[in-house]
Amino acid sequence: MKVSRRESTRRRHTRVRRKVFGTAERPRLAVFRSNQHIYAQAIDDTQHHTLVAASSIDADLKGELANGGTCDASVQVGKLVAERLLAKGIKQVVFDRGGNLYHGRVKALAEAAREAGLEF
Repeated sequence: MKVSRRESTRRRHTRVRRKVFGTAERPRLAVFRSNQHIYAQAIDDTQHHTLVAASSIDADLKGELANGGTCDASVQVGKLVAERLLAKGIKQVVFDRGGNLYHGRVKALAEAAREAGLEF
């Protein structure tokens, strides 16, 4: 029986989430990738609270992006989420790729966040 792409992603995400846990000092940087947009949020799993969030549909990026589903958009979202975390005094995060493979848009977002000053 062939497993669907959605089911494969869900299984990978469950496997990743068993090991990755965010705290207030070192939140989990969770990435969600849809066909048209990319979203990132820093989550404190102890309080079940989102500290900061950024996405390709964010008002700050609306004029700059022609399409939210590209690597260029992912780079912009990575920089924005890093800026917002650094403004709150958070430098270290745990990266949660959300069941996606670490390449393409997810990798672009992660590398842009690292270049902007986040450590993970």
